[in-house]
Amino acid sequence: MELHWLKPLLGRPAPFVTVHLDATRADASGDEEVAGRWRSLRRDLERAGAAAGVLDEIEQVVTRPTGVTTPHGRVVIADSRGVVVDRVLKSPPAQSTAVLDDVPVLLPAVRAADEATRFLLVEIDRQGADLTWSDGSGVRGSSKETVEGDHDVLHKVKEGGGAWAHKRVQVRAEDSWERNAETVAADLDKQVVEKKPEIVLVTGDVRAVSLLCHAVAPRTRELVVEVQGGSRADGVNQQAFHQRVSEALETFRRTRRTSVLDRYREALGRGEAAVTSVDDVVTVLQRGQVAEVVLHEDATLPGSSLSERRLWVGPEPLQIASSESDLAGIGVTSGARQMPADVALIRAALGQDAGLTIASDGQVEVVDGIGAVLRWSDDSTPSESIPTQSDDQSRLRDVV
Repeated sequence: MELHWLKPLLGRPAPFVTVHLDATRADASGDEEVAGRWRSLRRDLERAGAAAGVLDEIEQVVTRPTGVTTPHGRVVIADSRGVVVDRVLKSPPAQSTAVLDDVPVLLPAVRAADEATRFLLVEIDRQGADLTWSDGSGVRGSSKETVEGDHDVLHKVKEGGGAWAHKRVQVRAEDSWERNAETVAADLDKQVVEKKPEIVLVTGDVRAVSLLCHAVAPRTRELVVEVQGGSRADGVNQQAFHQRVSEALETFRRTRRTSVLDRYREALGRGEAAVTSVDDVVTVLQRGQVAEVVLHEDATLPGSSLSERRLWVGPEPLQIASSESDLAGIGVTSGARQMPADVALIRAALGQDAGLTIASDGQVEVVDGIGAVLRWSDDSTPSESIPTQSDDQSRLRDVV
């Protein structure tokens, strides 16, 4: 999964407030339930010294309904100026928490991203299309726009009358459908370039869907997945259609995860283009080699070894090391500080536009709960097939 939505946190002024909240609304009185949970957290944050203005803004955000009817959680991160990140979690936390610190708590937000997908839903007929955009945050507020073609001969005539007249109208109708599909395709191609959805779901009139899929640019076509049962017209079974959309998104996420983990497993087996363990991942992050970070699901939970361990960082994201002396060895002579390993590693991944994939138990081997798929490797890249350090053999047995 992509982490670009966390990039606004880079370079932001401390302190940070991270709220991990049970946002479930059990019934009509659910707003007060959520507000009550927040008030308890707010008192803790006030005692810790959080700014009142920031807390007021967080309150406006967390008490705003998400539109999700099932049990769910919410992750909100604010810096000293206000809210920067707001994401929905499929499952509520076992306990709502709020932390004021010099760095944000990122792993709950990472889990939220693993459960979500940025997508564009296109509901098309022979006149035009409705385009609904979801940013993947899971928060209510998806944007919608309508694209209408300007060709209005839309229906072929029934049998009867002059053959030549019918032929002309049929050709004109087919031409109108194609021109309208091209109009929608042009707007869709623009949306893909500007908003970069991970997947484009297309539904509606069968003929219009086919014309659209042929008219879009190759870059868009690679993202298109057809979903049955949707329409611009009334009468659609919305519950059944939304279920098909959810299934298509889940299939996409599962395929995305499997693809990355297959690459990681194969590269690790060959001893090239993949590494595991905190120290080796730190090394490749320093050099900007990482395409995808792989985290074991246990490493994303509170109290994990990654959240407890500390790494050394400099002012820039790729200035990361296991010790202060190692950091000085890569030229960082000022601005050095310690940071929780999970935050430092994700910060460095963001600094090189790397993605992140969460692995379940038994899917892949990850020492210390972390590994990485590399963009490139050379002779100096740590190798997991031939231990490169004196303690590598013991670490290779310490697999989560």
